[in-house]
Amino acid sequence: MTTGDELRAAVSARRDLGPEFEDAVVESFLDKMGQEIDRRVDERLAAAPKAGKAAAGGPNHAQRLALAIVSLSLGTVSTLVLTILGEGHMSALIPIWVAIFVLNAIFNGSKSRD
Repeated sequence: MTTGDELRAAVSARRDLGPEFEDAVVESFLDKMGQEIDRRVDERLAAAPKAGKAAAGGPNHAQRLALAIVSLSLGTVSTLVLTILGEGHMSALIPIWVAIFVLNAIFNGSKSRD
């Protein structure tokens, strides 16, 4: 039965049963419409499983590329600044590059692979 048929049946039932059953008829109609909406939503979700998995799976290719570019840029700038500041600051280079490596490894080690 289509939505229009359901509505006609509800109006007809209300006419046949009278105003004292109006609440029950309206409640029944709304319940059927709710079930139809649920069915349509379920169909749409089933038709697009890849989109749902990609959103929940982790970073996509563009996000991984952006992190790599930003990481290399910050690492290079940090290296240049510490080199200009002199030998006393060079010991900070190893922790900076290790942190960049670990951050990228964690971010790129997630479940999603394009």
